[in-house]
Amino acid sequence: MKTILTVAVLICGSTLASAAWCEDNPAAGAKLYATHCVACHGAERAGVPPTFPALTDIGKRLQPAQIKEKITKGGGLMPPFAQLSPQEINDIASFLVK
Repeated sequence: MKTILTVAVLICGSTLASAAWCEDNPAAGAKLYATHCVACHGAERAGVPPTFPALTDIGKRLQPAQIKEKITKGGGLMPPFAQLSPQEINDIASFLVK
């Protein structure tokens, strides 16, 4: 058990305090989406194509790592969200693919 915990801390970072260190949290992702994404992509994730692409079925078009990279670095008209923590990015990505 101690080895598993050590691996979890190494993978997820030692600054995360909750017991759900690496778990994606779609509920938290929904709140973050509402704060950072809804203005352009809409509450239903339909976007305003082609200016703001739809995020519905994004998991069918992009791999999770690609989604996270897009959130972090931005692209096109989308600004980078580098201020978000890795956990927050995981939570948004989890929300988008569920």
